[in-house]
Amino acid sequence: MIIVPRDTRGVTIVRSLPVFGYDDAPHGHAEIVFDNVRVPAGNLLLGEGRGFEIAQGRLGPGRIHHCMRTIGMAERALEYMCKRSLSRVAFGKRLAEQGVTLERIAESRILIDQARLLVLKAADMMDKVGNKLAAKEIGMIKVAAPSMACKVIDWAIQAHGAGGLSADFPLAYDYAQVRTLRFADGPDEVHRNQIAKLELARYR
Repeated sequence: MIIVPRDTRGVTIVRSLPVFGYDDAPHGHAEIVFDNVRVPAGNLLLGEGRGFEIAQGRLGPGRIHHCMRTIGMAERALEYMCKRSLSRVAFGKRLAEQGVTLERIAESRILIDQARLLVLKAADMMDKVGNKLAAKEIGMIKVAAPSMACKVIDWAIQAHGAGGLSADFPLAYDYAQVRTLRFADGPDEVHRNQIAKLELARYR
C-alpha cells in the first residue's frame, strides 16, 4: 500500500463516479489514470507485502461503521413510513389501517432490532477478542444490515407512492446509498462464503 499525492506527475483524475445517478463526490470514488507514476520508497506504508494486512486492519471497524449508519437510515425510513401511513388515505382508509402496511411496519421493527443486536454483539466481540476472532460476526452484520435496510427503505418508498422516488423525501437517496453497501468492503457473496467456511470449521 503506497501513498500517491494527487499532484504527482502521471496522475489524472478523470471524473467522479456517479452512483445511481447521484453525485457521489467528494465521499465516493473517482476514475483515476496512473501513467508511469513514480513515488519515493518512503511512501510505502508499513513495508512490502503488508498492503493486505493494512486493508484488513481497517475493514472490521469500517464495516461496523457502515452497519451502524445503515441502521440509522432504516430507523429514519420506518419513521417516514409510519408518519406517511397515518396521513395518506387510499381506497377510503388510511394506509395505517391496511393489513399490508401494518405487516410491513411490524416486520421493519423486527428486522431493525435484529440487525441492531447483531451489530452490538459484533462490536462487543471486537472489543473483547479482536477483529480476527470476531470475523464471522463482522461478516454477518455486513450481510444482514444493508439487506435489512434495503427492504425497510423500499417499503417506506412504497408507502409514499411516486413521492418516495422523488427528492421530496430522503428515501430514494438513502436507498441508493444503502444498496452500494452490499458491495463496499466486500460483496455479500464473499462474506457469505467466509461465514459458511467458519461455520463448517466447527464441525471438521
